[in-house]
Amino acid sequence: MNKGRVASRIRIQFLGLLMLLGIGALGLRLWWIQVAHGSEWTSQLRGSSQATVRIPSVRGEIKDRNGVTLVQNRASYEVDFYLPEMVKGYRERFGSPPLSEYRAIINGMPKDQKEPDIIKIVNDGIVPRLNDLDLARDYNAAKLQRHFRNDTEVPFSYVKDIDFPTLAKFSEHDVGLPGVDIAIKPVRSYVYGALAAHILGYVGMPDDIDKEEAGKFTFYQQDVEGKSNIEKSMDEYLRGKPGVRYLRKNAKGTIEGVLREDPPQQGANVFLTIDARIQSIADEALRAVSRAGAVVVDPNNGNILAMASVPSFDPNTFIPSIKAKDWKALQKDEGDPLIDRAISCLPPGSTFKLITSLAGLRGTKNLAGAKYSCGGGVSYGDHFFRCWVAEKHYTHGTIGLADALKVSCDSFFYQYGNAAGIQSIDAVGKMLGIGQESGLQLSGEQTGNMPGPEWMQIHHPQERWSQAQTANVSIGQGYTLVSPLQLAMAYATIANGGVCYYPRLVDRVLKQDGSPVLDEHGNVAVPQTPRVRTDLRQEISPDKIDLVRKGLWKVVNEDGGTGGRARLKDVVVAGKTGTAQATDRGHEENVAWFACFAPFDHPKYVVAVMVQGASGHGGEVAGPIATRILERALGQDQGKFDMKVAWLAPAHHANPLQLIKSVAYHDAGGNLGSEDEEGADNGQGATAQMASSDASPDVEPEADSQGSVRRRASAPVARAVPAAPPPAPRNFFQRLFGARPRPAPAPAPPPPPSRRRGTTTR
Repeated sequence: MNKGRVASRIRIQFLGLLMLLGIGALGLRLWWIQVAHGSEWTSQLRGSSQATVRIPSVRGEIKDRNGVTLVQNRASYEVDFYLPEMVKGYRERFGSPPLSEYRAIINGMPKDQKEPDIIKIVNDGIVPRLNDLDLARDYNAAKLQRHFRNDTEVPFSYVKDIDFPTLAKFSEHDVGLPGVDIAIKPVRSYVYGALAAHILGYVGMPDDIDKEEAGKFTFYQQDVEGKSNIEKSMDEYLRGKPGVRYLRKNAKGTIEGVLREDPPQQGANVFLTIDARIQSIADEALRAVSRAGAVVVDPNNGNILAMASVPSFDPNTFIPSIKAKDWKALQKDEGDPLIDRAISCLPPGSTFKLITSLAGLRGTKNLAGAKYSCGGGVSYGDHFFRCWVAEKHYTHGTIGLADALKVSCDSFFYQYGNAAGIQSIDAVGKMLGIGQESGLQLSGEQTGNMPGPEWMQIHHPQERWSQAQTANVSIGQGYTLVSPLQLAMAYATIANGGVCYYPRLVDRVLKQDGSPVLDEHGNVAVPQTPRVRTDLRQEISPDKIDLVRKGLWKVVNEDGGTGGRARLKDVVVAGKTGTAQATDRGHEENVAWFACFAPFDHPKYVVAVMVQGASGHGGEVAGPIATRILERALGQDQGKFDMKVAWLAPAHHANPLQLIKSVAYHDAGGNLGSEDEEGADNGQGATAQMASSDASPDVEPEADSQGSVRRRASAPVARAVPAAPPPAPRNFFQRLFGARPRPAPAPAPPPPPSRRRGTTTR
């Protein structure tokens, strides 16, 4: 009996232990779920009851080397259509939406598909209400349909960059339409219009939407991206980080308010080496002609201080998108304003004689003391290569290198170049960056040609290199093509005594807190250290380099020099003229060049100018432009001139193909220089390589027939103001984005971007 009771007690105790263990395990599990991992489950529950809106990032600013802002952001007010909400609203108000059919490719096979007729929904359900308020605008229905079919999660911009009266009307009236709202977006503002337009570039919407990223949000607003030049090459730094707005939904899926918001972060600021004042000087000087390019370089470090091109354009016309008619006008313009002539390549003419001169002084060549006779020209094979003075019925006689540069004797350089050899000319040209990439990553930049036997074998295998080809290259003709940027860097090398720098356009990139942006290895992403391409002093002794510098001094400062028009009071200038023949779009024309530096003993500036369509010589067409830039830049340093940086309209001439005989400025001095100026070098003209950008801007198509709105003929009735107006009801998108109904605004301009930067208000 006792044994039975003991056994029964043990069983009861064992059962109790099992129950305690079970209860303990259950409690532990509850603790594990509710306490240890409670935040995870809460997050998942919250995610199922919230909507998210991606807020576009805000781009950093672009500034000059002194901190002058060239590109910033401004607030743009847009009317957006949220198409899925429109379809939903139409269904709730009118029943099943109308459908349209279209042919689609499904799994490689064509198939008929049906979708809500978004055009009819907009025209029947949205436009009439907007028309009642005199807010309806023509639009492109085909674009709307494509957007609905391909980019449903992205708002469709019905009206971009609306003016203040329209904004006031939207604010004054409760439109009361599902899927219609005003958005405030940060867009680019190019502060000084056309100033430095070819350097800065422009932005636009991405060609493709990241569907994977868009799928993470209920509503998706994409960032703009750089389409050309600095906006494109520095895009990774200029782009900020997008923000997110979290919205609370109730059990029925209705938006009730904003849970929280992670605001977008602004990208880094990019500081250029450009000096906005010198850029303004160059832009103003170039407007004396119709098609030209100019570059100003600091010879002591390779920094680009200005780079201008005419005709020009205003990049603001591309923001937020360019009208179709404006885009067609730019494309049809005979002057090709989108072409950056500062990085286009054309035959350099006699300015190339600098490279030929150095080639004869390199290594064992040692042609420093060589003299050659000018009898009006030189024969190679069955062709007679004339010197430009043959037209004037005299010769240069027997001369050496410095004097040959001074009078730009073609006959001398035909012989000198062949004595130096094409291999040496080719080597020196490449050492100075001729035919090479600059590394600036500017849209459409051309590398030009530094021709030689190997180049000929690749590009013209049917031709054989000869002394005649070398003669052409020696005077900057034949297949030789050089950009004003390349020429400026070559002359900067001789100006500083032999160090060839890579050009620098971006000086530094700083975060919003002022610290430098670092790369993935923790190093400064854009170092300020100058980059050396080559050091000529390793192959050419300083005294021989000085011989070439002396020749360039003679060009400007001795009687009989071809660059006498470049003389300045109190400043010693050295330089070289050039006139060449080129073919552009099948049209043959003369190209005028002038490259110079000053002060001669301690150079601060190098200027290279190229003018297309010159009927005059390089000295009388390009020379005065380069001199004006040089004189004003130096005058500014001395406090004798103050260039104001101001908004610039695009440079444009009514007849951009009109030939230019000479250039003179009404407020310039009376220095006429030498009458003895060279004409176009007598050699074959190469086809120019023009730097046209292949960037595709956002072109706003013109309204089509289905998107044409028949506006009301009568003026809208003035709104009566009640004594005690009731609070206006909040529509869906005001609840969605947490914005309160706006009262009728006072007639003042929209708030500056700095107050609402990077936000989207509903």
